Amino acid sequence: MISLLEISVSFLSFSFFFGYLLIMKKPHRSFPTNWPFLGMLPGLLVEIPRVYDYITELLEASNLTFPFRGPCFGGLDMLFTVDPANIHHIMSSNFTNYPKGSEFKKLFDVLGDGIFNADFDLWKDLRKSAQSMMSSPEFQRFTLKTNMSKLEKGLVPILDHFAEKKLVVDLQDVFQRFTFDTTFVLATGIDPGCLSIEMPDIEFARALDEAEEAIFLRHFKPEIVWKMQRLLGFGDELKMKIAHSTFHRVCSECIADKITRGVTSTDSSSKDLLMSYMEVDTTKYKLLNPGDDKFLRDMILSFMLAGRDTTGSALTWFFWLLSENPEVTTRIRQEINTKISPRTYNDSDRFSSFNPQELNKLVYLHGALCEALRLYPPVPFQHKSPTRPDVLPSGHRVDSSMKIVFCLYSLGRMKSVWGEDASDFKPERWISETGRSVHVPSFKFLSFNAGPRTCLGKEVAMTQMKTVAVKIIQNYDIKIVEGHKIEPVPSIILHMKQGLKVMVTKRCRLV
Repeated sequence: MISLLEISVSFLSFSFFFGYLLIMKKPHRSFPTNWPFLGMLPGLLVEIPRVYDYITELLEASNLTFPFRGPCFGGLDMLFTVDPANIHHIMSSNFTNYPKGSEFKKLFDVLGDGIFNADFDLWKDLRKSAQSMMSSPEFQRFTLKTNMSKLEKGLVPILDHFAEKKLVVDLQDVFQRFTFDTTFVLATGIDPGCLSIEMPDIEFARALDEAEEAIFLRHFKPEIVWKMQRLLGFGDELKMKIAHSTFHRVCSECIADKITRGVTSTDSSSKDLLMSYMEVDTTKYKLLNPGDDKFLRDMILSFMLAGRDTTGSALTWFFWLLSENPEVTTRIRQEINTKISPRTYNDSDRFSSFNPQELNKLVYLHGALCEALRLYPPVPFQHKSPTRPDVLPSGHRVDSSMKIVFCLYSLGRMKSVWGEDASDFKPERWISETGRSVHVPSFKFLSFNAGPRTCLGKEVAMTQMKTVAVKIIQNYDIKIVEGHKIEPVPSIILHMKQGLKVMVTKRCRLV
């Protein structure tokens, strides 16, 4: 009889020999080897520390679309694509065949039945309600008031403090605290006070970071592996469990506080989203139990994830790009001085040193922000799965067992999409010869999503980024600490691994 040892040795010998042949036959050095049983997963896992650039290389070498084979029975077969025709097909022209689906909901289970996980009629109802609330004059005034207040009473004192003390500050941390506070106020009406000179540790903010890391790693683990981790309570899934508990407790406390103080507000300019959603009739949603605050908790968490990290990430990469391209900073400063009317403080308008309504005049600043979002999209990956088999415009066949992954980070670097200078930071590509902003189709510039799921908070986010940019560029010089390494951390949000360590210097005077 052949012993078990002999069988094992034979199997391993075959695997290595077969793998060697595959390596010799690889059509491109960037392509991962498709190993027996393990698929291409080993090659991808090795590249996780530089996963964004690695996938960019794969897509550049494979005509914008690359089929990735996962382990047998692992459920990790993926189709990486940045082909604008594929994106338009999936996000717009054949939208109904590509819902978020059960697979997405499993990976992002922490968001419950919020708008990002919802599909079909529930999604339509939630989106309609959110659109109505966010477009109301009351909420827009509340948004403006919240942003300007936190800017003048939170961000400016922080930057002044570090400038006066000549201390190094992590600008990424500052921006995340700023957007955490403003988003939490807009969602619940409560200011958590995350942005202060003391830089306090906020449990909810830390839980968001840990949940994002766990969600990212789920994309590259067989489902049985991360579910086993969750069952046994160790690793990233233990952190996710603790984070989930934190979300549940903090959101429930906010809801209870709102009920205790009363839902209605005498000040229509301070009507937050929680207050608005508490007035929504949820009886038609069969997934909700009477008296259960799960609907409201899911809403708060979805809004926090969308509002805090995306804008904070975008601002961080934007100011790093400005530090690398000082001529762009000079042009933005000139545009601000030319097109924004200086204002002085008074008792009735104590939160505005400039008129936010004038931000639309800043065409070059708008182009610079869009260019930063193109090169460093806050959400670097997005995935879909079809409910029915389909053939994409690129000719690739897909079915419900396959994840289709849009690589936004790679999309902005494709020469066949953006030209030979795709990797260059050029705000001018967003400005026409007549000096107006150029419209770029969403299937080419996907930072705010595309089709029916286009981001509802796009204008809120752009306005917030412009107000912060104007205030800082007008009044401060930012210099990156010498030798500080800049690299993205693998996550569902494009953060900097070591933060953005800078020295802040005040310019002549605040206006």
